[in-house]
Amino acid sequence: MTAKTLMVQGTSSSVGKSVITAALCRLFTDEGLSVAPFKAQNMALNAYVTRDGGEIGRAQAVQAAAARVVPTVDMNPILLKPEAGSRAQVVVLGKARGGARAVDYERDRDELRGIVRDALSRLRALHDLVVIEGAGSPVEVNLKDRDVVNMFVAETADAPVILVGDIDRGGVFASFVGTLSLLSPGERARVGALLVNRFRGDVRLFEPGVRFLAEHTGIPVLGVVPHLHALRIADEDSVALSDRRNRRRASVSEVEIAVVCLPHVSNHDDFLPLEHEPGVVVRFVENPRELEGADLVVLPGTKSTVADLAWLRETGMAEALVRRAARAEPVLGICGGCQILGRSIRDPEGVESDVPEARGLELLPAVTRFGSEKRTRQVRASLGRPSFLGTPSDPPLRGYFIHQGRIEVSAADALASFVAEGPVEDQGLDGAVSPDGVVVGTLLHGLFENASVRTALLRALRTRRGLPEPAADGTPVVDEYDRLASVLREHVDLSLLHRLIGR
Repeated sequence: MTAKTLMVQGTSSSVGKSVITAALCRLFTDEGLSVAPFKAQNMALNAYVTRDGGEIGRAQAVQAAAARVVPTVDMNPILLKPEAGSRAQVVVLGKARGGARAVDYERDRDELRGIVRDALSRLRALHDLVVIEGAGSPVEVNLKDRDVVNMFVAETADAPVILVGDIDRGGVFASFVGTLSLLSPGERARVGALLVNRFRGDVRLFEPGVRFLAEHTGIPVLGVVPHLHALRIADEDSVALSDRRNRRRASVSEVEIAVVCLPHVSNHDDFLPLEHEPGVVVRFVENPRELEGADLVVLPGTKSTVADLAWLRETGMAEALVRRAARAEPVLGICGGCQILGRSIRDPEGVESDVPEARGLELLPAVTRFGSEKRTRQVRASLGRPSFLGTPSDPPLRGYFIHQGRIEVSAADALASFVAEGPVEDQGLDGAVSPDGVVVGTLLHGLFENASVRTALLRALRTRRGLPEPAADGTPVVDEYDRLASVLREHVDLSLLHRLIGR
């Protein structure tokens, strides 16, 4: 079979395309269709590993979960991961090709377009509907002739387009009218509906705006979607961090977790499960003073380990972390953060940077060595040492690795042992624990999706402060994808939506 297609494009970046795509995936799945998400090219440092060890954008994994299907590399055939020095690592069909500058990447455009076509064709052969997400804006005039993700894909898939604008950002009318005016006549003809996203207040107040858009563009408005608060769905990229840097400090009865916002932070969605725990405040910080008073400080993953280690030293953050550990205040490192906390980072082949060896913060008894092979695995890990993340008697953890820097650590100092899941055979030691147990590191992403880890960590932090466990509020747990689909059903014209896909 050849699936029908529907594409979500935006008037700019960060208008909510990823979330709207996820909502459409769940809505149509609930109607009995076999649905798959697709984004030809994703530029993001939030990544996910598929069962067969392929690396894709986190957003497409989220959308696959919304569609109740297993994520595959065909759902995001090209992933660009920005690095230091205006370079990006190019991941094609789940496998890293190495770093490239924009000019080098453009030389491969025709090949990449073929890869996009083939991946989309394979998905369409397996499903009833493919919901496609665009990137940024389709009318970036300096990029249109090199497009591999917006109108090129819409034309390849013969897909009707829903154009999304974010009213919360302001200027939504100009965004819609301006975008449409810059499309060619053929491209504009593909736009079947406009969708106003993130409206605050009574949506009925926007009815004059709906009429204005329909009259001035000649394109119907599919709906006005309200702003969704505390949405428990991973963000696509680091743009979403701007709202999380300015969160309030925790009260005396709450646990505060400070995540260091590294310049090249990756997989910041690792902390989303903690953000929704009762009595917990997660803040992303950039100043050493903001670490004071936090119950836990976390060094997250990074795409440029050595460059971010240098930034930590330049800003005084490194010294603050060392002083914190000396006061026996908990510090956690995840992936690149774990490597930074170790004794040294060795990269003699220049895999990540031109620095052959850099001294780490020396808070963990481990050494990192970079190699040419990138480890991308779904894994199951068992704790080997007790720490504030749990004890060896706790159930195995599940998560995934995305790294080229592998740590060398003794069995006595390792946090856990792991076994890879899927077709790739791999096992070994993960992470490290300092002799006093104050500093812990792991290379495991998805760590806090394990309920046992969240429970152990928060219990340990509360015990240090003498805080009681928060009382259950009795609020039922709601599937966030069901919540998204329900909001969409209530606020869009379903008959127009079905007409767009020929139902």
